[in-house]
Amino acid sequence: MIDSQAIIHPSAKIAANVEIGPWTIIGADVEIGEGTIIASHVIIKGPTKIGKNNRIYQFSTLGEDTPDLKYKGEATRFVMGDNNVIREGVTIHRGTVQDRHETTIGDNNLLMAYVHVGHDSVIGNNCILVNNSALAGHVHIDDWAILGGFTLVHQFCKIGMHSFSGMGTAIGKDVPAYMMVNGNPAEAKNINLEGLRRRGFTKEDLAILSKAYKTIYRRGLTLDEALIELKLQQQECAALGPLITSLETSTRGIVR
Repeated sequence: MIDSQAIIHPSAKIAANVEIGPWTIIGADVEIGEGTIIASHVIIKGPTKIGKNNRIYQFSTLGEDTPDLKYKGEATRFVMGDNNVIREGVTIHRGTVQDRHETTIGDNNLLMAYVHVGHDSVIGNNCILVNNSALAGHVHIDDWAILGGFTLVHQFCKIGMHSFSGMGTAIGKDVPAYMMVNGNPAEAKNINLEGLRRRGFTKEDLAILSKAYKTIYRRGLTLDEALIELKLQQQECAALGPLITSLETSTRGIVR
């Protein structure tokens, strides 16, 4: 299951049923969990820990040093969970000691061809990053977010859960939960109605979230004023909780 032409460092820990293709290089301090399939021409450098049942396609590079000029060769990490699909040419850099020491990807994510994940970034669960989307360092993406092709995300931005960015979006501020954004610079267009329907949100929830969008973006309120109104409605709709949290924890300001 490990091709004879793969190069595996003696310190790497490879589960018994991992498949590794030819001309793939697995470096020192790399751990790969059960059921993971790694194609040919992949490079994985450590310290890196990869979970179970992942699929990593050719020409991807995982766990590489960051080009951040602050990085001086410290032993930072990349950690990825289970059931992720990493398509062709994806690049993922380890963390830096100036932040988390670690770049982290959760479970059940799809990173399409030529996606880049910068140092210290965090991707939750069930996210999709479409071809050529790129995260600068320190980006946080919550569960179920989708970034359209060629989306660019500035350092330290937070992308809320169930949000969606259109093709070619340039995100320089935080994206609240549930929002659909597009443009350069990114602007909020509406809530991600179709995505939320597909994930089982009720008509009542969608109506309240649509009203919340108008409260934030269409009534000329300050963010603090909008938050007061949203909190008054929170008991009627638990789905408002993640939206309120994403607004309260924003550090870069939200897309407008």
